[in-house]
Amino acid sequence: MTTKRSRYQPPPMKVEFLSCPVQASLKVLGREWAFLVLTSIALFRANRFNAMIRAMPGLSKRLLTMRLSELEHAGFIVRAESRQGYVRWELTTKGADVVPILVTMVRFGSRWYADEVFADRTARPLSDIFDEGYIRKTLGIPPSRGPAIPEGAIPEA
Repeated sequence: MTTKRSRYQPPPMKVEFLSCPVQASLKVLGREWAFLVLTSIALFRANRFNAMIRAMPGLSKRLLTMRLSELEHAGFIVRAESRQGYVRWELTTKGADVVPILVTMVRFGSRWYADEVFADRTARPLSDIFDEGYIRKTLGIPPSRGPAIPEGAIPEA
């Protein structure tokens, strides 16, 4: 398989960084399973401990406990107890800011790793996975009077 070269050019920087913002973000988010725990809560609505264990085969209870604690300590999630006494996890404002990244990763994986993601091994656009309104809101695309997301509004990976 031949891969086409991109014509991507890095943008000019308007500020000088003290350190890399991606590296700073990955101090917590780069930990094993951290993005998947957030994905479980944000996209798959598996916000209780046992639901998360079922949603992520291979994740041990001990490691999930550690990631939940780290994500809570870093301010991405909060522990919410219901009247029935069970615990669930919810995104904070900081955690909600990660959702566009998660949706972008879903888009990327659905396009470039369709053979691992879908039973029919067929790549799918984001609009086949999520409701258009959700995509627009999450990725900050303005509402449209037209029936679909404008061509090029969601950049291809």
